[in-house]
Amino acid sequence: MIHNLKPYPAYKDSGVQWLGEIPNTWRVLRGKNVFRVIDVKSETGDEELLTVSSKDGVLPRSQKTVTMFKAESYVGHKLCWPGDLVINSLWAWMQGLGFTKYHGLISSAYSVYRPLQESSSYANYFNYALQSAAYKWELQTRSKGVWLSRLQLSDLAFLDMPIIIPPPAEQSAIVCYLDHIDRQIRRYIRLKQKLIKLLEEQKQAIIHQAVTRGLDPNIRLKPSGVEWLGEIPEHWEVRRVKQISQILRGKFTHRPRNDPAFYDGLYPFIQTGEVARAVKVITSFKQTLNDRGLAISKMFPRGTLVMTIAANIGDVAVLDFEACFPDSVVGFVPHNFVERDFLYYVFCAMKSELLCEAPVNTQGNLNVDRIGSREIGLPSFTEQREIVRFVEESTADLEQIMTVARSEISLLREYRTRLIADVVIGKLDVRKAAANLPEEIDEMEVLDNELVEDEETTEEDHEGEPEEET
Repeated sequence: MIHNLKPYPAYKDSGVQWLGEIPNTWRVLRGKNVFRVIDVKSETGDEELLTVSSKDGVLPRSQKTVTMFKAESYVGHKLCWPGDLVINSLWAWMQGLGFTKYHGLISSAYSVYRPLQESSSYANYFNYALQSAAYKWELQTRSKGVWLSRLQLSDLAFLDMPIIIPPPAEQSAIVCYLDHIDRQIRRYIRLKQKLIKLLEEQKQAIIHQAVTRGLDPNIRLKPSGVEWLGEIPEHWEVRRVKQISQILRGKFTHRPRNDPAFYDGLYPFIQTGEVARAVKVITSFKQTLNDRGLAISKMFPRGTLVMTIAANIGDVAVLDFEACFPDSVVGFVPHNFVERDFLYYVFCAMKSELLCEAPVNTQGNLNVDRIGSREIGLPSFTEQREIVRFVEESTADLEQIMTVARSEISLLREYRTRLIADVVIGKLDVRKAAANLPEEIDEMEVLDNELVEDEETTEEDHEGEPEEET
């Protein structure tokens, strides 16, 4: 896959500390010599509404789940055209940017830049370059803010930023090569995702059978009166979730949730992404709250069973440490006659039911009352433990294969990130490899959304629609 890539034959000092040396035929220009600001406002507000994120670039808002409210009118909002660079200036430090294929409306907090040189290879190369790890530090450094504000990238800061300019033929070669590698990696990831999905379905079937029918295939059954349960063993009870556990809503009252003034302290803070990525137990965290953050949140004890009720609805996991979490996560502390891990597997089996329960709007959400009113089948405490032991023994091999597949996906993504960074700043020469690539006729494959994990995505994902004027 790496095609035995080597460095360029000759380099020169770029004059930029974070770039170091670049190929001797490349140039470094300031942003103002590469882009110009586009600041055109909509007169009617009727154009298509667009949004931008680090994960997907620029897309119509109708194709995204955006949680921020819509404005009453979009008159006076900015416009962009195909080929323009759109940057969410409040999320530039997390590379919330992309070159748009669409004409439409964007938030007035966004910035629009148009390349001075009209060329498809120009835009495609910069799309890779500006979203690479190499530029992430520079965008973070140039995004400024005061203590209680979000960091923001100004036009002046962007237009003063150093921009690497390879010769046009090399821009085309770089884009050709990276498109090819990206396509190959996506195909391989897709195969791994399909395997994970099949194994997950098999695991879910084992769990569902165990928590709704028990372990004795000859046991007499009775109607539960609950649609998702169907018939249950005759000696089981039907109980509501609120009757068997204490339900604790997460808390984080400040908006925007990612205000840096509340972070980088001593208290672990988990969001929906950590719950979704956990394999039963949450063993690590990426964010911490400081004392100010803790004051507007609350700490939950180790061992708490947690469930996401917004974004990725119905994912469940167990905390392996004390942690805070936002109001999009709910905690459960089972009563002493309920085995926590049994309830965990019941929630796993209930996920499709919970998804159906979520109201359909801009973003489905559950609430404590809806979850608390759900009914489950409840055997004795001893039988609950037997079911937990059976499920874990029966799914151990499946889980091991899925763990290996997820690790391979993660390594491929790391490889892709590093390769793009090295290629776009000229550390590796892809000209010969690009010239010898086979002709590609297949379009870029789309990954299964249910299994895509973006390590950078957080609760308030980086499409980060700022609150728009009304």
